[in-house]
Amino acid sequence: MAGQGPPASPGPLTGPGERLALNGMGSFEWDLGTGTLLLDTAGLAVFDLEPEEFDNTPDGLGLRIPPADGERLSRHVLEVLDGDEDSYGSYFTVHRRDGRDQWTHTQGRVLRDPDGTARRIVGIVRDATAELEHATLLRKLENARAQQATIVQRTTEALSRAVTVDDVTAALTGAGALERLGADGLALGLVENGTIKMIALSGESLEILGERRFTRLDGTLPLSHAVITRKARFVTSRAELVAEFPLLTDYLERIRFDAAAYLPLIAQAKAIGGLVLFYRRRSEFSPEERNLCLGLAGIVAQSLQRALLFDQEREFATGLQAAMLPRRIPEITGGEIAVRYHSAWSGREVGGDWYDVIALPRDRVGIVVGDVQGHDTHAAAIMGQLRIALRAYAGEGHPPSTVLARASRFLAELDTERFATCMYAQVDLETGGVRAVRAGHMGPLIRHTDGRTGWPNVRGGLPLGLASVFEQEEFPETRLDLVPGETLVLCTDGLVEEPGTAITQGMEALAHAVRSGPQEAGALADHLSDRLWERWGSGDDVALLVLRRAPDPGTHRAPRIHQYVHQADPEGLSEARYALRQALRDWGMPDLADDVELAAGELLVNALLHTDGGAVLTMEVLPEPVRRIRLWVKDRSSVWPRRRTPGESATTGRGLLLVDALATHWGVESRGDGKAVWCEFDAAGSVRGIG
Repeated sequence: MAGQGPPASPGPLTGPGERLALNGMGSFEWDLGTGTLLLDTAGLAVFDLEPEEFDNTPDGLGLRIPPADGERLSRHVLEVLDGDEDSYGSYFTVHRRDGRDQWTHTQGRVLRDPDGTARRIVGIVRDATAELEHATLLRKLENARAQQATIVQRTTEALSRAVTVDDVTAALTGAGALERLGADGLALGLVENGTIKMIALSGESLEILGERRFTRLDGTLPLSHAVITRKARFVTSRAELVAEFPLLTDYLERIRFDAAAYLPLIAQAKAIGGLVLFYRRRSEFSPEERNLCLGLAGIVAQSLQRALLFDQEREFATGLQAAMLPRRIPEITGGEIAVRYHSAWSGREVGGDWYDVIALPRDRVGIVVGDVQGHDTHAAAIMGQLRIALRAYAGEGHPPSTVLARASRFLAELDTERFATCMYAQVDLETGGVRAVRAGHMGPLIRHTDGRTGWPNVRGGLPLGLASVFEQEEFPETRLDLVPGETLVLCTDGLVEEPGTAITQGMEALAHAVRSGPQEAGALADHLSDRLWERWGSGDDVALLVLRRAPDPGTHRAPRIHQYVHQADPEGLSEARYALRQALRDWGMPDLADDVELAAGELLVNALLHTDGGAVLTMEVLPEPVRRIRLWVKDRSSVWPRRRTPGESATTGRGLLLVDALATHWGVESRGDGKAVWCEFDAAGSVRGIG
């Protein structure tokens, strides 16, 4: 049955079928041979047709069935007739004379001859508007419930990862947050000292609300009224809202929203804030939509309550940690020190990392960085106790190895299972001598005067606490030399360690950042913090200490350079020779470069081969009484060199002979715990433009 009937089958078949006369349902009989379509009275009523205006043909239904529906229904009937099916059913629309479109359903049965030829179709038609409207309503309700469930689920997931109040506001205002909430705008406020403090705004034109960051909790505005009464308010009329809250007049003229839900945030029977959800093109709030808004307010309230408690605990913990760290760094003579501490951006932002600078007898300074296991207030408390104990042991004048041994024993005797790693060094800035020890911690990084960096091999022991438990309280000392202008960098692993990558990658990044960083200690500390702490994601605490020995360029008339050469460092030897040649050129004495470079090479190689450590190279101009160049090579060995007379086939033993031949004078002097071999070159006839 259709507005445009199918082609008539050959062989007319007459005789109407039985007609139904039920309310809203009629019957039809369609003779496929003659093309005659008979409708009973109820069927005519379904199609809104009078008997005299219906010509008893399928085409006659075109008066009520739209062409598109008629063509679709005709195709369906033809497919049934051409196939083996004996029945069909379909929905279509009937355009009634009052202008209303009525959903209609037809169901027909095909009557065939024994040979399968279709002769007649009998069936029913009925008004299906109410049925489909009910089904459509059910689908809308199901879709709305599904959408609301999705909104709740996504909001819950987003807020479940929020730890701090800032995390909560980021989850509510970040990319896709408004879509996730099903709103077009949002304002969030917290109750604070009798006011509502706006902490989050999101949505077009809502920046105007930021003009009143604090509003009194007096009920003169809808959000404060909702918070005071603890009752939600759903607004769809601007006029009614302005009539009740005149203070909103100026704001509503500039806010492009049609409806809003003012929701109190209740947690543990206490109003902690308020949430406003703004909507465009909305004229009402259904019961389901109101329940959704109330559910969202409950989720936000619980998240904010957890975040507020966490922030309070974190504030206490960070205050405790700050109290455990030294309040000020003592001033030092002969250098500069900068310290930085960064708390992790995740978790409670409190841990056991620490730094310290300790004034020691005989104008020395002790420098420390360390890390107590864990990231909680317990770690911070242990850190404070351990820092004070280590400071006390160092202040008593004990050597570094003894300081760490006693600190390890102290930690082991505390009622805790925590251990700590530590790097401690005593520095004499007058001589540049460094006595370094470490306990399970990475060693220092040194930046030399020529810009190179190196990780000296500082021997170490077990972490503090564990060393005493395993009765291995041995922390061997390593002697280093810090020449004027060199920088020592100590840090905890948070500065060089990124989860999932090797620590060597971070150490290489630190060395590169130190090489490219500024000279001044404070500026370098800031440079390292900016380049590395944020690079690794700031997931760990960081303690950083930068010590730079003051440069010693001498004077204009008596310039001076210093360079430290590590043992078994061919690059250092090459750099030292280059530095000497460059300095002599700058001082106007290039003619001496070959002799000085050759003598320096012999003295350096002799020190590096026959002593247990590196050597400090110093070259200076001595202006009085006769201008000359003096070269120093200092090492930590007390064994003095002696000049030998090698045989003709000997491959060694000619170093001091060569120095004796090149220099005008040479000699050896005791220097602290080592010696210095020196030689001088007459510069009187070589000076060009100095003095």
